[in-house]
Amino acid sequence: MSDELLPSTDLWQALRRYTNARIALGRAGDSLPTAPQLAFQYDHARARDAVHLPFDAEGVAAATGAAGLPVLIVHSAAPDRPTYLKRPDLGRRLSDDSRAALSLHGPPDGAYDAVLVIADGLSALAVHRHAAPLVIRVVGALQGLGWRLAPLVVVRQGRVAVADEIGSLLRARQAAILIGERPGLSVADSLGVYLTYDPRPGRTDAERNCISNIHAHGLSYATATQTLIYLMSEARRLKVSGVALKDERAERDGPAALPG
Repeated sequence: MSDELLPSTDLWQALRRYTNARIALGRAGDSLPTAPQLAFQYDHARARDAVHLPFDAEGVAAATGAAGLPVLIVHSAAPDRPTYLKRPDLGRRLSDDSRAALSLHGPPDGAYDAVLVIADGLSALAVHRHAAPLVIRVVGALQGLGWRLAPLVVVRQGRVAVADEIGSLLRARQAAILIGERPGLSVADSLGVYLTYDPRPGRTDAERNCISNIHAHGLSYATATQTLIYLMSEARRLKVSGVALKDERAERDGPAALPG
């Protein structure tokens, strides 16, 4: 290959301005230079710390109180963090006590339009930093549209599917769970949102819509809120979610319809 076809070091360095990915790290013999190697070890430690950071459920509940909804704190069937990490199935369902407590909070008549759930997932750090600002925006937008919302539910040791059981117990037509995503070596505090129409135990991932990569250098709160409100509105209209529900704003209105 001629030298003209090889990317120059300057081009790789320029690309680093647009990504947190590990590119243009250099080389010291057959290994990495000291600085990138130390950065790798630091980021790996940050990711591990995010997984094991204790979840401040009470602090999250207090911070989301500004949304104006009652807040309920519950626990999954995983009694502690080591069990949660070894037994994903236990994080997908509620403990017996939490199930009994939530069953008392259904609507006095009819059904709620939606329930918003917050769970620590695999990064409590993401939830501590991003859940409250996002929830406050989403609740305000939904209430402005006249939606009837269930109490906000905060789950300790929760995984995505726990929202299905919560939505079923509270008789909510939709459940959206805000959850800490698996930390990576570039981002340890990324928040994700999973939406399910007609939530009930046994729903599959194919029946959910996901909005991911919500953090300071990723998807903004404003964009995430607009996307979630759009998907929830369409799910309400079409009575579906997951692979049957697509974000068609770009096709319908053009790229300008999607905020940057």
